[in-house]
This record gives sequence, C-alpha cells and structure tokens, in this order.
Amino acid sequence: MSVSHVAAVPETSPTPADLVRQRYGSDQKAATADWNPALDAILSHRSVRAYLPNPVPENLLHLIVAAAQSAPTSSSLQAWSVVAVEDPERRAKLAELASPNPQIISAPLFLLWIADLSRLRKISAEHGKTGEGLDYLESFLLATIDTALAAQNALVALESLGLGTCYIGGIRNHPAEVGELLGLPPEAFAVFGMTVGYPDPAVETEVKPRLPQSLVLHREQYQVAPPETALAAYDDTMKSFQAGQGMAVRGWTGVVANRIADVGALKGRHVLLDVVRRLGFKVK
Repeated sequence: MSVSHVAAVPETSPTPADLVRQRYGSDQKAATADWNPALDAILSHRSVRAYLPNPVPENLLHLIVAAAQSAPTSSSLQAWSVVAVEDPERRAKLAELASPNPQIISAPLFLLWIADLSRLRKISAEHGKTGEGLDYLESFLLATIDTALAAQNALVALESLGLGTCYIGGIRNHPAEVGELLGLPPEAFAVFGMTVGYPDPAVETEVKPRLPQSLVLHREQYQVAPPETALAAYDDTMKSFQAGQGMAVRGWTGVVANRIADVGALKGRHVLLDVVRRLGFKVK
C-alpha cells in the first residue's frame, strides 16, 4: 500500500466552535455563525517542524507568490522580495546560521522573506532622484511591514492547500552572512525565513493556545492593568498544552521572562541595527 503524501483528514472535521476553542484552550465569545473556509485555514494554523521529502510543485510556488503579492502594500511601494531555496547544501548552511532549526534541512522548500529597498533605490536613481526618503527609519519599517504582510498571506494560502509551514526568526541571528549566502544587494535584509512542505503524518502537532481576548482586546483606550487572573489561567492552559506535546512544562509567563531576560537572550541580535546599517540601510 502506498503512503499518502498529505496527512490524512480526520474522520470528523472540527466544527468552527471546536477551532475557536482549540485556539484559546477554552471557550471564547467569538461568533461562528458567519464562518467560511478562510477562517478554517486561519484558525487551524499550527507550526510544522517535521516534513515529508516530497518537493513543493513549481506551479504551486508561483500561486503562493501571487497570494503574497495580493497582500496590502504601503503606497504600492511593494518593498519586499522572496528567495526560494531548495538546494540541500544551501538549506544546510542556512540552518547552521539560524541554529538550532533542523526543520530547515527537512523541509523541501525554504522561503526567505526580504525587506527590499534596493529596487526602489534603483528606480529613484533612474528617475534622477536622490531617494533620500529611503534613508529614514520609516522606510525600513515600511519594508519590514510589507514583507510580513506578504509572508502571512502566503502562509494562509499554503496551509489552506494542505502544506505545513513554520516561521524562522533565527535567520536574523547572522543577517550579514545570510545576505552573502543569498547574494542580496545593499539595502536588502532577510527579515525571517519560512519552512514549507507536506507535514509528516507520523508527527502530530496540536494548535498552540493563544492569550485570551481579555488580555489583547481593548475598548476605546488601552487597559494598562490586565486581569491577573487571566494571565494565571493562561499559564495553566499552556502547561496543559506543553504536557500534551511532551514539552517542558513551564507555562507562558516564565518562558516569556526568560526570552527577554538579558542581552544574551537575543542570540546576537542586539547588534542588529549596526548590521543593518552595514547592509546599506541608512536608518536615520
């Protein structure tokens, strides 16, 4: 019997209410009466770190880029690019630079999402302009936002088609080396990577619960003091999730505190501004 390339669909698909409950680990006020397939894909998101070796079809890659280019873009500047990496040796080098991220090696496709002002700089010069507007933090921020919007569109499209994904922020650990490996021009910066492939059905991945809406949804003005009971309840929810996934049971607040504890927790990214400037961005 041949092995399917795509994870089997459960006999009973989760209802919209199930998907909302999974996303939070508890019931929420989100209405499900106006549900649609797009919400199915969005609320079912989970990071996939184990993939089958099957390649991602070329025509599907082009469809995903079309989805990415359908995202909003500030002033239609479209200040981003994407580099698709399939070569095993290059993926292995990128995995080393973003260590530890072995899924870069196992995933057949690795997408590098690039904040790209180089194209705009060239256009400016061709029109006899200095392009001084590109020299400020606003333009760098615009490019990174455009990049993130495009990547998230691509992620939703990929997952709606049965593929798995995982963002790789570790690509910013060594941005200059990544830029050299990808042949990036000045004023082009890899904001993050994204592994892509067909999920390995032998490795089950659950939906990770998010903070309750009482902690992130504010009405009219920001609520400076969130309900402490909500944070405590979320810690318990995450402990249950971690235990079910065979992870270290640490809750959420403790993990967050460690992630931002000191400079060392940034894994070399504390010098990112200097590196970005060496890559050609003025960032005034």
